[in-house]
Amino acid sequence: MTGTPEERLAELGLSLPDVVKPVAAYVPAVRSGSFVFTSGQVPMRDGELLHKGKVGADVTPEQAYECAQQCALNALAAIRAEVGDLSAVTRVVKLLGFVASTPDFTGQPQVVNGASDLLGKVFGDLGQHARSAVGLTVLPLDAPVEVEMIVEVG
Repeated sequence: MTGTPEERLAELGLSLPDVVKPVAAYVPAVRSGSFVFTSGQVPMRDGELLHKGKVGADVTPEQAYECAQQCALNALAAIRAEVGDLSAVTRVVKLLGFVASTPDFTGQPQVVNGASDLLGKVFGDLGQHARSAVGLTVLPLDAPVEVEMIVEVG
């Protein structure tokens, strides 16, 4: 892969947003040694959720995939604010995705692919990560998706 992670985002027609302000008593990201841990990021864009509600009722799987991608962008913004430059990321280690969904919806892994696919495009092999995709009944602010990440930095 050529170029910086930010340049690869631009090639995809994407850019990192400002860091989303916390809605409670926490910080967006914390660095400990060579790792950065993000807080859960919901799909905020320009101060508003992209979609609200449960996947399988109010939100389509395609909309939820887009939400997961936005969550990943928000997490990357928090990481960049912590380390100064996404080129410092030497490995995406873990992604945890939460999907608020109806009891009969079982496509949580495909929804969270919105975040995973983006990380692969931005970081190549360094973006391959361990992952969990968890379904639950509700998320803060009635968000359909929330994502948190752990990355290693050099």
